[in-house]
Amino acid sequence: MKKQLLLLLLVFTAVCSAQQDAWVYFTDKPDADYYFENPLEMLSQRALDRRAAQGIELDELDVPIHQEYIDGVTTATGITVMAKSKWLNALHVRGELSDIAALTTLEFVYSIEYADKSLNNPGRPAIASRQQEVNKTLDVQADFDYGMSTTQIQMLNGHVLHQQDFTGEGMIIAVMDSGFPGVNTAQPFQNLLNNNRILGGYNFVAATDDFYTGNQHGTFVLSTMGGYVEGALVGTAPDASYYLFVTEDTSSENPVEESYWVEAAEMADSLGADVINTSLGYYDFDNPNYDYTYEDLNGQTAFITRGANIAFTRGMICVTSAGNTGSTEKPYVEVPADAANVLTVGAVNYEEQRGSFSSIGPTFDGRLKPDVMAMGVAAIYSKTDGEISFGNGTSFSSPITAGLVACLWQALPEKTNTEIMDLIKGSADRFNNPDYDYGYGIPNFALALNELSVQELSKKDFVVYPNPAKDVFYIALPDDVNEASVTVYNSLGQVVLKQEVVANQAISLHGLSFGVYNYVVSSFDKSKTGRLIKQ
Repeated sequence: MKKQLLLLLLVFTAVCSAQQDAWVYFTDKPDADYYFENPLEMLSQRALDRRAAQGIELDELDVPIHQEYIDGVTTATGITVMAKSKWLNALHVRGELSDIAALTTLEFVYSIEYADKSLNNPGRPAIASRQQEVNKTLDVQADFDYGMSTTQIQMLNGHVLHQQDFTGEGMIIAVMDSGFPGVNTAQPFQNLLNNNRILGGYNFVAATDDFYTGNQHGTFVLSTMGGYVEGALVGTAPDASYYLFVTEDTSSENPVEESYWVEAAEMADSLGADVINTSLGYYDFDNPNYDYTYEDLNGQTAFITRGANIAFTRGMICVTSAGNTGSTEKPYVEVPADAANVLTVGAVNYEEQRGSFSSIGPTFDGRLKPDVMAMGVAAIYSKTDGEISFGNGTSFSSPITAGLVACLWQALPEKTNTEIMDLIKGSADRFNNPDYDYGYGIPNFALALNELSVQELSKKDFVVYPNPAKDVFYIALPDDVNEASVTVYNSLGQVVLKQEVVANQAISLHGLSFGVYNYVVSSFDKSKTGRLIKQ
């Protein structure tokens, strides 16, 4: 018994003396009135214009953290401030447990959330004696044997947008990644440089203005959007402008990278960015006490996920890699891909078949993820020296999609971010048959450009919507059909719902557990089969 107590004491001592990561949340923003009266002190005119175009009002989330609160924490004993977030009114700090806990005596500190989940939940045991190395290669695998330079654009019908001169002109894409070496020198990026389309950026990891450094992954990612080598590589948004932010530290895996991302997203917002691409994801950390569990993938737990959802409320579109864990024991999308309001992108090959590595859904709360799919197997990209190569990973499928999101929004500037997202999902080839491997499938940006609504699509076919559904769903009937019958089957082929319906009649899903069901809608001379997801 004494030996057991001694072991517990040693573990407790180790946890208390080790450096911990935590978020310190503040009570209020006493400067709010000043910033509302002087909005250009917190946001650029372009950011304000983007908000106005979408009917988004300023609110307290836009207001910077009160400087005296930052100073109070910065000067506290043993505390290092690693990052800050005005959206979440919080600082990411590092220090010993006792020093962090002492911050609760500051009257303006509302709460403290430790990255070590056991310190927030006493019932969860700490794992103080084990450290783990996390793979930081970001899952980009060189492969020179496959693909053509046009496949990744034509698969999404992006070339149709380009043919109509929607190439990203006037749109701003912020890229969050691990570094951008070679972008300022390699030939595939000269088109961006010569036309002043690299607007700037910041290295949050090194706390410097030098973003043309770090890991090459960001260079690869950027090339799929902004690269241009005639006859070899054309990015999906070659005429967009870009901000480049280094938020990923490839030397370690720590939640501070989430905080860097949120800080970068706030900067992107203030600078007026339209689209954010994130070819990053988090699940396991070097300190296993910081790891996420599947239960955390609920769209509201991870710091970066909460930040991504706020970014959407500011009027931007976040496009995010689903992750590359699909063939592992943890196959589900990582954070922030679990966020409800990000466009999560999985990876397919040239035959439009899912790459086995591409992470899947559902989220823990039963939502559909990924949202759509794009080329991520043998995708073409540029290396730091300008050599054109092929590689695998959802790190590529996300930016390939993000570039075309910018082009579509350029073509339809009157649309809100919500409307653009809905058009993209609605254009996908599995919209009526979504599943947790492919989501809504391969988006068709030419179709999205045509703005086909549910009513327009239903002129010739049955349309089941919304899908996924929560409590009810509806069926839009073709113009020549007045009524139909719908039958829903579970995974065992058993009938769980059968009903006669008229156009746009609410059909209750009450009593059905969440999951994937098959349906058949039929009338006298028409029928349609598909999958229905109950959330």
